[in-house]
Amino acid sequence: MFIILSRTKQYLRKNGYFYKKEYIRPLLTPDNIYIFRFGRDRLDNRLIIRYSHKWTGRQRINEIDLRLHKQKHPRIFENESELLNYLEGHLLKH
Repeated sequence: MFIILSRTKQYLRKNGYFYKKEYIRPLLTPDNIYIFRFGRDRLDNRLIIRYSHKWTGRQRINEIDLRLHKQKHPRIFENESELLNYLEGHLLKH
């Protein structure tokens, strides 16, 4: 089971947002990419999670890119708690 961003998913469900998950495995890079689209009416917000696996098999998040409403320049976070702090202040305004 894929457990990345479980607190973020709970936060979005609680506030009435819908989401869709996609998984991409690039050929030339060792990172895996998980794309998470969300929104209330349209899925126009996007999280791009770049993660890799440790030698023990556990998943390690390298970076989280947040693009609200089709932004050109993403906000970059290192972990999920920084992302949730940002979402609590900015997402409910939109």
